Amino acid sequence: MARALLATFADSLKLTDPDAPLTAGQWRVEILSGLTVALALVPEAVAFAFVAGVEPLVGLYAAFIVGLITAVFGGRPGMISGATGALAVVMVSLVAVHGVEYLFATVVLMGLIQLFVGIMRWGKFIRLVPHPVMLGFVNGLAIVIFLAQLGQFQVPGTAESAGHGMANGQWLSGAPLYLMLAFVALTMVIIWVMPKITNAIPAPLAGIGIVAAIVIGFGIDVPLVGDLADIEGGLPAFHVPMVPLTWETLEIILPYALILAAIGLIESLLTLNLVGEMTGKRGGASQECLAQGAANTVTGFFGGMGGCAMIGQSMINVKSGGRTRVAGIAASLFLLAFILFASGLIARIPLAALVGVMFMVVIGTFAWNSLRILRKVPRTDAFVTILVTVVTVATDLATAVVVGVIVSALAYAWSNATRIHAIKRESRTSAGAQVYEIQGPLFFGSSDGFMEIFDVESDPDVVIVDFANSRVADQSALQAIEALAQKYEDAGKIIQLRHLSRDCHKLLSKAGHLMVDSDDDPDYALAVDYGVKTGIIGGH
Repeated sequence: MARALLATFADSLKLTDPDAPLTAGQWRVEILSGLTVALALVPEAVAFAFVAGVEPLVGLYAAFIVGLITAVFGGRPGMISGATGALAVVMVSLVAVHGVEYLFATVVLMGLIQLFVGIMRWGKFIRLVPHPVMLGFVNGLAIVIFLAQLGQFQVPGTAESAGHGMANGQWLSGAPLYLMLAFVALTMVIIWVMPKITNAIPAPLAGIGIVAAIVIGFGIDVPLVGDLADIEGGLPAFHVPMVPLTWETLEIILPYALILAAIGLIESLLTLNLVGEMTGKRGGASQECLAQGAANTVTGFFGGMGGCAMIGQSMINVKSGGRTRVAGIAASLFLLAFILFASGLIARIPLAALVGVMFMVVIGTFAWNSLRILRKVPRTDAFVTILVTVVTVATDLATAVVVGVIVSALAYAWSNATRIHAIKRESRTSAGAQVYEIQGPLFFGSSDGFMEIFDVESDPDVVIVDFANSRVADQSALQAIEALAQKYEDAGKIIQLRHLSRDCHKLLSKAGHLMVDSDDDPDYALAVDYGVKTGIIGGH
């Protein structure tokens, strides 16, 4: 296991494909894409830091450290990670009650939990998420991203929790609002038109640059990044969380760490799948878990609030041409450079340009085709898509995905439970025997329906139950078979089971039902003796 993990990390350090190294033009695209992402990360990280109730640099350090480590070691080149709102809303109560030091300790524990999940290779279970849940996930996050931008339409200084709790702020009105909307629209138009003119510069970067040049050149008074907070700072310093190493501390931080780890991994793995679909390349789920775990563990020791994959910034990166680890690494390094050297310059970027970029992300992220196919897909799938979308917006991503998976699983179980039935005919080999050809799976959901198929009182003395077109799935199914056999035995009749699968053969053996072999069905050679007049026959 250790060798496999080391080999995985060693392969991750290859920034590009050795068989297809980047050309000079591709290097330019990757680096410019990273710059675009870094510019979009600044207001997001600051806003989510305010949501969590911590200083802006705590969010920026998390964006830098988590982004850098996951860019190097993550399971999907092209993904961007950093401080996210989904995690921030969980952190706020912890910080409010216990302080920021407990947050750092929680982030460390969160990372260790994610590392454990990666080592156990549990990331593969993300494949159990149905497609309707994925559609609800992207639609819900698109709406969340849109709502988060509305906080930028407030008067600077009245909305420290930009993106959340917006009703507490004072909204822009009159000329400032119209200017803000005009520059948002201009940015969106530039992003839409730019690819038709040239691909030399990522369209979002062009939009930010042109709008910023207009605002600075003409001295137009609009909200700027600097109005959110001062992002100037130094290198993040190593810092052991100052919390008592006691059982009481663990009781405080463990519940938060478990929730944060689950939310972070679910959002990261779903983003991994989404980016993989867009780029046509699959990612490593367990490797992403390891990278997220390592990133958050390190972040907790360097004064960061932790993070996970960011679907909005990942979409910006992919749409800007970022396909390798170079773009993610460049984004993190640019972000650090902003903190150390260029805070004054970044502070002059108009928020309208960044809002315009994120609005285009919303348009590109929302699965518009899902609106068209809702009437065409099964009603259950349509319901799950809408449900996950609503729950994502109303609560959080992890809750929405869990709810969606549970509803999908219950719907699938019910569908299969109602499928079980039997075809009745007379036996061709045993005179006077009644044959029940079972159709559909036999499991906990269909066991009651299975029992209702048979008419013990009216059936002849010999009954054959044929499972060639069925499958016995679990202990409930075995219990149903045993109960049925008991009913026929009590009625003084013989029941024979045929064409049981090999795994059912093993289940019956473990349950202690297999006792003697029989020549009645020699190709399958399975028998269970319930009494002098009762035998259960079947086989592989």
